[in-house]
Amino acid sequence: MADKVSTNTLMRRLVKADSLDAFLQKNEDQLKPVDFCDMLQDLCRERALVPERVILKAQIDRTYGHQLFNGTRRPSRDKVLQLAFGMELGIEETQCLLRAADRSPLYPRLKRDAVVLFCLSNHYSMEDTQEQLASHGLTQLGGIPKDGE
Repeated sequence: MADKVSTNTLMRRLVKADSLDAFLQKNEDQLKPVDFCDMLQDLCRERALVPERVILKAQIDRTYGHQLFNGTRRPSRDKVLQLAFGMELGIEETQCLLRAADRSPLYPRLKRDAVVLFCLSNHYSMEDTQEQLASHGLTQLGGIPKDGE
């Protein structure tokens, strides 16, 4: 398998391609969907993280968290965000994790997402993020949505 290329490189190749078929054939190995639990495991390996510790820091039920890591449960958007905080991911890695889970990316025009983005970019803990959401009258991660969210 060829080395993974960046999304920007792949986009440049696509825009410059003379034919779609040639692009698809040449880049077939780059067009595979990213598996969510594989991505979780890769991130843990890259960062020398232990899933048990990530689950604890993410404030996710232990059994449910392990089901997310082994692929037997499909995560909600909030659970993906909780895992991102548990792994201390940045914005780009969090957006990639959301895409791998087939969940919508964070959008700064939504107040709740803006708070989460701010907390990610400033390396807030899960606890601090929950406090920020609550202090702005927003649903905490993993909580029941409030009217208008």
